[in-house]
Amino acid sequence: MERVSAYATNPESNNFEKFEEPAVARSAERSERSVPKKPLVSLVTPAYNEALILEKNLTILCEYMASLEDEYEWELIVVNDGSRDNTGALAELFARKHSKVRVVHHEVNSGMGQALRTGFDNALGDYVVVLDMDLSFAPSHVERLLDKIRATHADVVTASPYMGGGKVSNVPFIRLMLSVGANWFLGFATKKKFTSITGMARVYDAEFLRSLNLRSKGMDINPEVLHKAALLEARVEEIPAHLRWIPQNDQPKSKRRKSSMTTMKILKHTWAIVFFGFLFRPVMFFVIPSLLFFAISLYSLGWASIHSWTSYQFLIAQGAIATTFDDRISQAVAQAFQSSPHSFVIGGMALMIAIQLFSLGVLSVQSKQYFEEVFNLGTAIYKSTRN
Repeated sequence: MERVSAYATNPESNNFEKFEEPAVARSAERSERSVPKKPLVSLVTPAYNEALILEKNLTILCEYMASLEDEYEWELIVVNDGSRDNTGALAELFARKHSKVRVVHHEVNSGMGQALRTGFDNALGDYVVVLDMDLSFAPSHVERLLDKIRATHADVVTASPYMGGGKVSNVPFIRLMLSVGANWFLGFATKKKFTSITGMARVYDAEFLRSLNLRSKGMDINPEVLHKAALLEARVEEIPAHLRWIPQNDQPKSKRRKSSMTTMKILKHTWAIVFFGFLFRPVMFFVIPSLLFFAISLYSLGWASIHSWTSYQFLIAQGAIATTFDDRISQAVAQAFQSSPHSFVIGGMALMIAIQLFSLGVLSVQSKQYFEEVFNLGTAIYKSTRN
């Protein structure tokens, strides 16, 4: 065995005595320094009344993450969002058997956004991956998301079933149309070609994620993240994904009730989508309608002008009493208004609305610029405070 020599003072003899120290410890220390540290991945999954599928799906997730251990360290954070069944107890029991699983509890149901924020606050990883507990996006998406974010050095990578190569299975038609419409609308609002802005299956660069002061408590947390990423000019990428819902007949009864309950929240979710569309691009809520009203005013006032010109020609042909040009024009307009008052009324009102909306559009652009300046300043302060 290789050994290294050293000298130490013997306090009794005041002489130097030679002794030998094994080189194994130092060799191992050098070896550890030469081996790159594997990134730590925090997998966050919210859970609300998931008792019937919890243990099975957590087992699937743990087995899958274990298959990535050659490349990644990992931890699994389960956020029990105030479940009314025994989800919390089952999650704790599972965590006691698996050292890499941690459970965080909400006393009451606080919403998807708050559950994710809690998970983010407890994540220790270099990357934070989010999946739904029902595994509507299969665990195999995790490795693909991680490969993409490491290859592109992006801040966020989303799994999109709506881009080329993506796929959707078993999603009810109405829900699918609402989702596609919402993502198209938000994609248009952001002026980016993102196909999935509301989706939850994502991977985040942890440093970037910790720089965000998130406020949403519901499902609108997903567009909020991308809105703030756009303000910070962060890099966002997408990968094609397969969104697969479990058929209703194959779901436990409690899960069927949950699906019907979420359907009742469609209006609230729709409002959140419209609101974030406004935040992304407020000018389109004013300028586009103003152009529409301006076109209506041109059409109506055009017909009013034609009627006035026809009346003027008629007065000239009949030998009008009025001798001055201004008097003849006034009489012509008065006759045109009597014959077609709606052209004047609609045209005038549409023109006033168009001017007001356009003015609000200009003000919204100015306000958005001020907001972005304040947001960037606030983000810098928030980051320094957290650090």
